[in-house]
Amino acid sequence: MFNHVMVGAQDIDQSKKFYDAILGVLGIYPGHKDSDVRCSYRRNGGIFMIKIPVDGNPATAGNGSTVGFKAKNQQQVEAWHAAGLANGGTTCEDPPGIRHNGKLKIYLAYLRDPAGNKLCCAYLLPKVSEN
Repeated sequence: MFNHVMVGAQDIDQSKKFYDAILGVLGIYPGHKDSDVRCSYRRNGGIFMIKIPVDGNPATAGNGSTVGFKAKNQQQVEAWHAAGLANGGTTCEDPPGIRHNGKLKIYLAYLRDPAGNKLCCAYLLPKVSEN
């Protein structure tokens, strides 16, 4: 569905350090800075980018916007959250844990990156059969 997702950044090097850490936990290689204002991460045909805004105004977080990353298990969600906190991110929402979405149970964590963008890491818990 998506070609790429891009979020604004104030400081590409600071943001690259943060994203290298949290995305590294998910098995994504360090970002590639193709200029002083942009860095990209590629995986499975998708691209995630951080960029200093082209209009010269400060980067701002979109109210109501969240970028969600997929984890392989609950431990990876916890490691993602810890890596984010250790590299300039701040926690937001509730602490990492299980949330219910109808019949689904999702283990997730939320962070804000150094520029204030809201991020999520989620693992869909396996359904338990009701016998």
